[in-house]
Amino acid sequence: MTVSTVATTPTDRRELRRVAFATVIGTTIEWYDFFLYASAAGLVFSALFFEPAGSAVGTLLAFATVGISFLFRPLGAFLAGHFGDKIGRKAVLVVTLMLMGGATTLIGLLPTYQQIGILAPILLVLLRILQGLSTGGEWGGAVLMAVEHAPDGRRGRMGAFPQIGVPIGLLLASGVLALMTGVVSPGDAFVEWGWRIPFLLSVVLIVVGIVVRRTVEESPVFVEIAEKKSAARTPVTTLFRQHWLLVLLAALTFAGNNAAGYMTTGGYLQNYATTPLDEGGLVGMDRTPVLLAVAGASVVWLVCTYAAGVVSDRIGRRNTYIIGWLAFLGTVFLLFPLVNTGDPWLLFLGVSLFAVGNGFTYGQQAAYFAELFPASIRYSGVSITYAIGAILGGAFAPTIAAWLVQTTGSATSVAFYIAGMMVVAFAATLLLRDRTGIPLGPEHEAEQVASPVYGLPRA
Repeated sequence: MTVSTVATTPTDRRELRRVAFATVIGTTIEWYDFFLYASAAGLVFSALFFEPAGSAVGTLLAFATVGISFLFRPLGAFLAGHFGDKIGRKAVLVVTLMLMGGATTLIGLLPTYQQIGILAPILLVLLRILQGLSTGGEWGGAVLMAVEHAPDGRRGRMGAFPQIGVPIGLLLASGVLALMTGVVSPGDAFVEWGWRIPFLLSVVLIVVGIVVRRTVEESPVFVEIAEKKSAARTPVTTLFRQHWLLVLLAALTFAGNNAAGYMTTGGYLQNYATTPLDEGGLVGMDRTPVLLAVAGASVVWLVCTYAAGVVSDRIGRRNTYIIGWLAFLGTVFLLFPLVNTGDPWLLFLGVSLFAVGNGFTYGQQAAYFAELFPASIRYSGVSITYAIGAILGGAFAPTIAAWLVQTTGSATSVAFYIAGMMVVAFAATLLLRDRTGIPLGPEHEAEQVASPVYGLPRA
């Protein structure tokens, strides 16, 4: 493991705090919007937008709209990666934030199927596609702003800040929905109008996010690239021509985390636990305690995500991943039995245990991906790899899980499906070298290009 001893560009503590805050705020807003949609899809979108299909098929269609957006993440990643490598990280991040927030707000204003018929689900899918484009470009820019500003020995810690924006987004989405279902608009009122309020709140969050992000300086690595005029002419072409195997393996490491994580963040668990027994449900819990349990477990996820970033600076990204995969495999078959009890506290326990593995295969990912790719194509590399991993892992995980339960009548099949994805991701992790501490600046491009894949030449 090579560790550099000099930071690429000196950055004062005030700027580091500003970068950390800006990346947390930005990813929190992005993922609040994203998880809000996924949770609403599991709770009410079947009845509101796919009513003629019936409860079972409507649920599958609602979850399919969650997956459709993933198919457009690579396009967002291609565009953001190209412009992020050519014109900088900062400008692209402001655009992605505005795109996500605008789409989310418009979803809150959409008429339902009863009001405008088939046009309602069509508009819903179009807005979901815009969310997918935004998400595809957001993550790569946020993590590079954090990691490329970081001093040596703290990349994992700094890279964990945009990562913890994800569980914070889940916490906010679940918390606001719980407030609406339990206090502001309980029962039928939530279905009639209450679900719209959390989507409309995105306008406020977007203004805050843009103001904060505009105060952050451009990534020092990109500034150096611009000064040296060393940006790749066609970053995406270079990426796939020279690093396709790296992209595939790194995407598979994320696919395992994503498939598992989307059992909760993709709205599936919320739907599984709250579907009434007379509609084919297996648990039949009220919405509010389920949402509160998921919100509470997201705090555990947050803590473990940050801890993984910190730990990875000490023991390496790869070793931290191994801890996470073992934690995941040790709890995957406990999750659904605990949920099936119908006890909110046991549901919270099950999701919290699951969150440990989720955090320890996610917190280090920002630094891990940034250290895998050369400076000249890094934005394209991390964004596209992330997008492909999301398609392979989480895109249709809730839909697959719903189909498995409807087919087998048991959630055990879902546990085996998730475990299989984890094993594939674990194997991909073992095939990649640990590059913790490798210099990130463009003057070290030759070292960065050396293959991080076992079995291939290092240079």
